Amino acid sequence: MTSDSSPVLIVGLGNPGTIYAQTRHNAGAMLIDELLDRTTPMPAQLSVHKKTNTEVAELTAGRLTNRRTILARTRGFMNVSGGPIKALASYYGVKPADIYVIYDELDLDFGQVKLRLGGGDHGHNGLKSVTKSLGTPNYNRLAIGIGRPPGRQAPADYVLKPFGKQESAELPIMLADAADELLAGMS
Repeated sequence: MTSDSSPVLIVGLGNPGTIYAQTRHNAGAMLIDELLDRTTPMPAQLSVHKKTNTEVAELTAGRLTNRRTILARTRGFMNVSGGPIKALASYYGVKPADIYVIYDELDLDFGQVKLRLGGGDHGHNGLKSVTKSLGTPNYNRLAIGIGRPPGRQAPADYVLKPFGKQESAELPIMLADAADELLAGMS
């Protein structure tokens, strides 16, 4: 799915601030922490990249993947994440086919993960913003299943609520599985 001539950009979608940190909508941002913890020889840390309003960790080949990798989280709200992602891609010279956007997906059961190149946005405003800003849907997407809201709860309310007790207990396993899927799909 990637070409060797440019770095890989992996961006986790989410909303800023502690109020949103443990919500379902921040599953993508949470996965960045899992990936940071996997870097060797020691965990990497994000730092503010002022030109793009993001937090980034620049990794040399071999620290996480066999290619130079930029891990990132946007610092603004998910619905306007496309601009910062486009700015990162431009700054680092990353082609859309080498961009991996990680996001929460209502249409997958909790814990399911799906990696795909291109496709629709499934009503996800973060993906809509990214597609519009990049001018193409041909970037990689890693969907992390959060399941549908119970009863008649509005999807917008559901994604902005923290994971339930049972889900929170299973969250580390889900994130580890999602990281495995992403890294396997990149090789």
